[in-house]
Amino acid sequence: MKILRYSADENVNYGIMECDGTIRELANSPFEDLKPSGAVTHLDEVRPLVPVNKPRIIGVGLNYAEHAREVGKELPTSPMLFMKPSTTAIGPEDPIVYPHQGENVHYEAELAVIIGKPARRVSETDALDYVLGYSCGNDVSERVIQFTEMKMGAMLIGKGFDTFCPLGPCIATGLDPTNLQVSARLNGEVKQNEHTSDLIFPVAQLIAYITAAFTLMPGDVIMTGTPSGVGPFVPGDVIEIEVDGIGVLSNPVVAEA
Repeated sequence: MKILRYSADENVNYGIMECDGTIRELANSPFEDLKPSGAVTHLDEVRPLVPVNKPRIIGVGLNYAEHAREVGKELPTSPMLFMKPSTTAIGPEDPIVYPHQGENVHYEAELAVIIGKPARRVSETDALDYVLGYSCGNDVSERVIQFTEMKMGAMLIGKGFDTFCPLGPCIATGLDPTNLQVSARLNGEVKQNEHTSDLIFPVAQLIAYITAAFTLMPGDVIMTGTPSGVGPFVPGDVIEIEVDGIGVLSNPVVAEA
């Protein structure tokens, strides 16, 4: 099932999107239930939006073994977590704004986990029961600032600029997060292409680890880490993130005005 958040006639709704582009509007938020309202529209008549409005975003560093080797780092012994401001979140076709301070800004294709209900101290066995679904994510990062911060034991601004977390195009349910291909294309050229079997800490383990400390809430997003092949982009580029069973998240890059 693919759940789409969209705008139509100045209203924002969620709906179930079918293979032919038909959208069956939901009566409530999917974090409440999946009961249809009876209204029907089509993908051609709406504007897809970021799947969750103003989400709390938790990122995971160095979570693909090949990526850790790519950057010359030892494999972490526990998840390396950080957070991105809610203002980083944008949706399909929304522009990534290349900031004035930007010197070396990179794309990072990721599987994004959308939490569906409150989760506290859940086991790895039960962890996926708390997931509503999955989306494509792009953990955009300004490397000069990021690496300066990391030398001081911090990481926020380098990954925290407005528009630095594209998400979408939908929330897909019923997927196996251990068996998905994650890829990134820059102007149509494949730059990243890896399988989630290479994750050091799989989704269930991440949820169990996080909820041992604090409660995950409906609409929270976990960015599960990026595979090898990250690289720079500039204004004028188009970045596409694709994950099996979800679709393609496409965003143009523009210079900050």
